[in-house]
Amino acid sequence: MQILVIGATGYAGRRVSTALTRAGHTVLGLARDTTAPAARDLTVNEVTPVEGDFSKPETWREHLEGTDAVVHLLMDMSDPVGGDQRLFAELLAAQERDGRRRHLVFTTGISSYGRTGLSLMDENTPGNPESPIGFRFGLEKELAASGLAHTVVRPGFMYGGPASTSMTGQWFAAAEAGSPVFYGDAAKRWSWVHVDDLADAYVRILDNPAAVDGETFVIADDQRLTALDMQHAAVRAAGYTGEITQVSAEAGGMMQMAADQDELVTSAKAHRLLGWTPRHTSFTDSPALHYRAWRTAQSA
Repeated sequence: MQILVIGATGYAGRRVSTALTRAGHTVLGLARDTTAPAARDLTVNEVTPVEGDFSKPETWREHLEGTDAVVHLLMDMSDPVGGDQRLFAELLAAQERDGRRRHLVFTTGISSYGRTGLSLMDENTPGNPESPIGFRFGLEKELAASGLAHTVVRPGFMYGGPASTSMTGQWFAAAEAGSPVFYGDAAKRWSWVHVDDLADAYVRILDNPAAVDGETFVIADDQRLTALDMQHAAVRAAGYTGEITQVSAEAGGMMQMAADQDELVTSAKAHRLLGWTPRHTSFTDSPALHYRAWRTAQSA
């Protein structure tokens, strides 16, 4: 298939684009600047960078021509609802123009659930509408009602590789600066997934997209450590031996507030329908390895 990846130059996007190329697909990676280092990295990995700004559909509309699927991995923080609604509208308009039913793989995340009070969540768990990013579940519903061919992916917290937007990367950077901070509830636990295991899930979905049309998949491993224990492992790997300052989630902004609760999920559905199993057990198995990967990416 020919696949357009939106967010291809981002943390998950680079790994997903590369995995799809290695699976035999022709992959176009949307980039604001196709001459930038991140776009050149796509070329090295046999992904074709194509120019466009997601917030301006007229700049990327033409890249839908001849495309069989679209993978959406970006949240436009300037207009997170309107941006995705425009994407749905563009795909519907393209379908009307040429009759091609493109399959959209739409990415949200487990923090969209908010506070549910449940010890373990899955695809059928209703989100708390008071979550700061609960609107993403609203977008999932709009997508389901649109008639577009689609699959929804809700990843856990990502780690591994350059960790550019991973919480672990933030922890490494704060440790090197000598000022690590933990935001919110010290007892909260999150589900995690290695970025390459996440990429494998997208490959499996697009191996036979018709078989999972309309489905939602939670993608995470089974580690159950507290977030604070994870941060301790990260800062120690970065050489920091002092204390971690604990402050309110509000002090960390919207995304910290959105994640200030237990977010443990099961990926049993992905195991069953996709045959997906994480190959990486836990961040804490090799925190020094992950730190070196992050540090090398910072130096590149």
